[in-house]
Amino acid sequence: MNDGGVENALRSVMVALDGAAIGYMVVGSFASATHGEPRTTRDLDLVIDPTARQLDQFLAAIDVAQFYVDADVARDALQRRSMFNLIEMTSGWKIDLIIRKERPFSIEELARRSPMRVVEIEVPTASAEDTIISKLEWAKLGNSERQLIDVAGILRVRGSALDLFYIERWVDELALREQWDRARTFAM
Repeated sequence: MNDGGVENALRSVMVALDGAAIGYMVVGSFASATHGEPRTTRDLDLVIDPTARQLDQFLAAIDVAQFYVDADVARDALQRRSMFNLIEMTSGWKIDLIIRKERPFSIEELARRSPMRVVEIEVPTASAEDTIISKLEWAKLGNSERQLIDVAGILRVRGSALDLFYIERWVDELALREQWDRARTFAM
């Protein structure tokens, strides 16, 4: 998944996030491809954890010649703990900025992030286990087989290196057993 457009977009967003001292991590398809099997996508998902002041500082640092962003939508997303996006004007890459949820799993997920190489950049990325759990949640919300296939790819690549006790704990706590069992079937 090496694309100069996403690499340049990610670098610019990271500079603005770092400048505003906002915690963040790569999640979604880029995280699952980093931990598992690659697949194509035209958007990059980042979980961010800003205060209102930090979000305003971040928005002020975004180059409006490079990105389209609606500041009001971003502020509303912070209030609702949802998401907003940036569109890189030249390449068309979309970066979804997901406000970290106020729940134990999301807090722990962000704390467990670690630097990984994504599109030739060292960037904080969700762990393989947390990526699996998030993908299982997306599968449950949208009844998406694509998410389960991503989980199966991580299982095939990471296998015994995964902390299955950690995964099982959150599978039970977040009621994801059906999705977890189906994903493991896909991995065989």
